[in-house]
Amino acid sequence: MPPAAPSPILRRRRLGVELRRLREAAGLTGDQVIERIGWASASKLSRLENGRSRPDPQDVADLLTLYGADEALRTELLGITGEAGDMRGWLKNFPVMTQQQRGWAELEAGCVEISEYNPVLVPGLLQTPGYAQVRIVSARQVAEGAGEPAPGEEPETEVQARLARQSLLTREPDAPRYTAVLEEAALGRRAGPPEVLREQLVQLCELALLPNVTLHVLLRDTQIGHWYLPPTAFSLYRFADPLDPETLTIEGGFTDVMSTEAIALNRYKVVFEWLCTAALNASDTLSWLIEATGRLTEAPPPSTVAFGPTTAPTQRRRASGRLTER
Repeated sequence: MPPAAPSPILRRRRLGVELRRLREAAGLTGDQVIERIGWASASKLSRLENGRSRPDPQDVADLLTLYGADEALRTELLGITGEAGDMRGWLKNFPVMTQQQRGWAELEAGCVEISEYNPVLVPGLLQTPGYAQVRIVSARQVAEGAGEPAPGEEPETEVQARLARQSLLTREPDAPRYTAVLEEAALGRRAGPPEVLREQLVQLCELALLPNVTLHVLLRDTQIGHWYLPPTAFSLYRFADPLDPETLTIEGGFTDVMSTEAIALNRYKVVFEWLCTAALNASDTLSWLIEATGRLTEAPPPSTVAFGPTTAPTQRRRASGRLTER
């Protein structure tokens, strides 16, 4: 199961924030630090402070000495340094992991609360294997149409990595509190074949019964606030360690944005409250999911759509070139 402790990436971010704070408190510029310690690379300190490199314990110890950190803080930050460098040990907690899924797993590890909204998809932590497969294969067809190289992992491997993250919701004894607002459209017939949607709905019913999981379905014609329309999918993460900054991720389809800025976080917290207020409550959501499952059970026979790699639809061409180039 995923560990309760934060991931090495989160530890690097926390370490970087602390090192920058200590440097500024000491009244030192980056160039002064590099000169006094004698590092050859001017970018080394920047990478450490921005959490972009694996920290060397001796480098961190030298910085703490230069900044005059007291013994208690020194012990704490050197401990964080050890956690920040143990990527291999952390990954052993997952039976399967890929580069794409690891980014999300790193954020989710160590969380005490996760809040998610998506206007068109079921969030990854709630997806069934079939639903995940459809999402991954369809996204790869877009990349193929754009002439991009194929990912190194097979879709089945990516699905298994996504499923490995999901044990977070049933982790004992410290599973995070998870709340999601699901748009009705994310569970509509455009999302996949009937048998895939039915399996997804059944799983959502089961997950809604977990004590730490709260699901809300937002019906398509429901007004949010004063006719507010959420522009994109987003997630909010709060961590067990109160000194680890709360994090916002915004999903833009092909590009994701991460932020710890208080202004952005507070705005999306307000939006999430509006979404929860407008959506069905937890009890009514479970009833809606059960009824939707029943409607799909009475639907026509299952589709014969295959979930393996398929050929993307042929694009129309114009004299000026491919549509994807326009």
